[in-house]
Amino acid sequence: MRHHMERKIINELVAWKNRGNRKPLILNGARQVGKTYILKEFGARHYSHFVHFNLETNASVRAYFEDDLIPERLIRMLEISAKSKIKPAETLIILDEIQASERALLSLKVFCEEAPGYHVVAAGSLLGVAMNREKCSFPVGKVDELSLFPMDFEEFLWALDMQSLAEEIKESFATDTKMPVSLHKTALEIFQHYLIVGGMPEVVGNYVSTKSVMEVAEIQQKIINEYVADMAKYADKTTSVKIRACYNSVPNQLAKENKKFQYKIVQKGGTTTIFGEAIEWLNFAGIVLKCQKTEQGNVPIAVYSDLSDFKLYMGDVGILTMKSNTPYQIILNETEDNTYLGSLTENYVAQCFAANKIPLFYWKNDNSAEIDFVLQIGASSVPVEVKKGRNTRGKSLGIFVQKYKCPYAIRISRKNFGFENEIKSVPLYAVFCIEIKTNGLLSVV
Repeated sequence: MRHHMERKIINELVAWKNRGNRKPLILNGARQVGKTYILKEFGARHYSHFVHFNLETNASVRAYFEDDLIPERLIRMLEISAKSKIKPAETLIILDEIQASERALLSLKVFCEEAPGYHVVAAGSLLGVAMNREKCSFPVGKVDELSLFPMDFEEFLWALDMQSLAEEIKESFATDTKMPVSLHKTALEIFQHYLIVGGMPEVVGNYVSTKSVMEVAEIQQKIINEYVADMAKYADKTTSVKIRACYNSVPNQLAKENKKFQYKIVQKGGTTTIFGEAIEWLNFAGIVLKCQKTEQGNVPIAVYSDLSDFKLYMGDVGILTMKSNTPYQIILNETEDNTYLGSLTENYVAQCFAANKIPLFYWKNDNSAEIDFVLQIGASSVPVEVKKGRNTRGKSLGIFVQKYKCPYAIRISRKNFGFENEIKSVPLYAVFCIEIKTNGLLSVV
């Protein structure tokens, strides 16, 4: 039985629909994060009807795009294929797996210029990758783009029908007031399950209907197999081997005291020259998240980053738990002090930030002081420390705050909400509340 999954991105899709200067939309995201599901949901709820074409599996529709890209002709062919009328503004046209057809991608430019009345959305899981290879003409400036990530912790709560708990968490976050002890405990327990389940909709759906983590690993393995199949399909043979080697090294990279990505862990004598392209592939495909090191805490942070130094996290923490083979009891039994739990927790935070469009940076000075994440909020930087347990003593925060005159710092741990000594305490289950409003303006995609 398929559970109804509510996703936050639906609001951005509606905003796109209502925009005056709307262009065809590309929804980017890794495989299996729920792109098709949410686009069909959007079509069903906000249009008189929708038509859906999968360009990876439907060769005849792919062939339509091989001829001239005249919108009227394309619409006629698509109508025949869908056996239904396609009306401007009333029908949502969904072109799924658009990376399978460069011509279909090119048609978006034509729709933008010659037939803007049609509402066209495309979903692509490997656009950055599949398209770079051929140096094909990506419709730059002729499309709107959005990215979908795995379900975040709030969407996970919604799936579990715990909307009211999500609201309580947001309220406590906004006012820095403690959650009632019993709710705090409940939320932490659900968070521990999230570390195992992660945010891939199919995995979440199974967990919600069975209330058990028994089948989780099996479904996650199936998703990983799809990633591996893509590596072979959308990269040449030698690159594909390197991509897999880099991907498989991520759990080991995160197990090190210094989590910086090291090529020698992938392969003895490994270098950027050998593996750089493979890492870009994984990053573009949305399978990993790249967290860049910044040399200092001045803003704008991005211009001070050291491009050769970065950490790689998995796009989904559940998949990291599975790939690292972390026993579930270590995660569910909070008294265990396991260092790898720290890595899982950090990965979870990176994933929360990515879903909230927060760029990933970390900071390290010459004397081994290190800050897990640095955010740019307004004209200042805000350091973020992630603690897997209750022990929250960290010198690095103080050093950073003083050195860069930060208004406050954020500490993410098992502790309840609070604000003291210029440190905002955020429980692990509330990381989804951390958002950055860009200059108070609406961020334009």
